[in-house]
Amino acid sequence: MVNRRRFLTVTAASIGGASSLAALGTTAGESGVRPAPTTPDPHLWDDNTVTLAWLGHATVLINFYGVRVLTDPVLFPRIGINAWVTTIGPLRLTSCALSPSQLPEVDVVLLSHAHFDHLDTRSLASVRGRPAAVMAWATSDLLPRRHYSSVHELCWGDSVRVRTARGELDVQAVEVKHWGARLGRDTYRGYNGYILKREWCTLLFGGDTAHTPLFASYRRHGPFDAAIMPIGAYNPWIYNHCTPEQAVAMADAAGARLFVPIHHRTFALSREGFDEPIERTQAAFASEADRLVIREIGDTARLM
Repeated sequence: MVNRRRFLTVTAASIGGASSLAALGTTAGESGVRPAPTTPDPHLWDDNTVTLAWLGHATVLINFYGVRVLTDPVLFPRIGINAWVTTIGPLRLTSCALSPSQLPEVDVVLLSHAHFDHLDTRSLASVRGRPAAVMAWATSDLLPRRHYSSVHELCWGDSVRVRTARGELDVQAVEVKHWGARLGRDTYRGYNGYILKREWCTLLFGGDTAHTPLFASYRRHGPFDAAIMPIGAYNPWIYNHCTPEQAVAMADAAGARLFVPIHHRTFALSREGFDEPIERTQAAFASEADRLVIREIGDTARLM
């Protein structure tokens, strides 16, 4: 039997990694959330480059030669079930590096799967602009529709050219090792990683994944200028989340030049320590530290 994260003891909502209602809460008492170490300023980024900032968890803001991409936006202090004026679910350990009002207008929102810590409806409703949404199959019913310009559901191997006011972005969905159900029984929902291409740059977004040999097969779509890979929530959820060393090995197998670690230091979804994932990642890059371009929430890296 696959050992999967459980959240609500009755509905088994796949929010993040607790096993009882003791891990849940409401919006009260959120003053203990530590601030992000750095605040990026995307309004100063050059549209003639590829620049990204890690905002926390799996949320990355990318200026892709002028096209603004936001991955798995989770922008508020809590994730979970929206219950009228509050949210029932885990509180962040570290604040999002940018509030919704600090974001630029976004052109493309990229969603890997339906888990509450990746597809947060409140955050999706707050994204500025009229972005296109690229999503895993059978997840678009969860998207707040009122200001999205288009919606594209992709199965593994599917591709779409997203046309925006600032240019085009090619997106291909790739298989990862995870699962997509939001509430336990909706196992028909998909889960994706993505390959992003624009002009002379190609990025690999791992989404949420356990260790899998699949990444070696994606080398043919490169070369990848960077791989954005999850490195946390592996203890005890090793069947659904990779270790830092496995994440580095998969990025290497795909042929990625640079490594951007995500999915750690944001929520207490597992048992490993707060600093353990990034410390193990840094150790994995001990002989080539220049390949590791992001370390703290809020860090910014210019890739091209």
